[in-house]
Amino acid sequence: MQMTFLHGWAPQLLSVLRIVAAATFLTHGTMKLFAWPAPFPYPLNAMLLTAAILEAVGGILLIVGLFSRAVAFVLSGLMAFAYFIGHGSRGFFPVLNGGEAAMLFCFVFLYIAAAGPGLWSIDAAADGTQGARRAAPPA
Repeated sequence: MQMTFLHGWAPQLLSVLRIVAAATFLTHGTMKLFAWPAPFPYPLNAMLLTAAILEAVGGILLIVGLFSRAVAFVLSGLMAFAYFIGHGSRGFFPVLNGGEAAMLFCFVFLYIAAAGPGLWSIDAAADGTQGARRAAPPA
């Protein structure tokens, strides 16, 4: 038995995934830059400051869905870099090396880079796909 009841909602759920992931990601940047919602526990060096700017600006751009594919691709690379530099040296398993969030962000952003932003985005409105009808479930 194939589960198809959500198939017609895939474009909207892609937008929800993009918005929630980006909003969560944004808080990593705001912690480093503005000590909100909590202060970042380490001093900022040039690498962390660069990451913070990418997290904040990229998070905002992805929330609204502007330049989504390119931004998601850059952020995916940032998270791959963060995983290998900050977590991979502490062991193989992400659950043990503290890299679960970096790994998940990396692959969610890579998926968004490939799939696009979904219907609810500035990108979709600009290219005329926002009003596109939902796909029919497969027969």
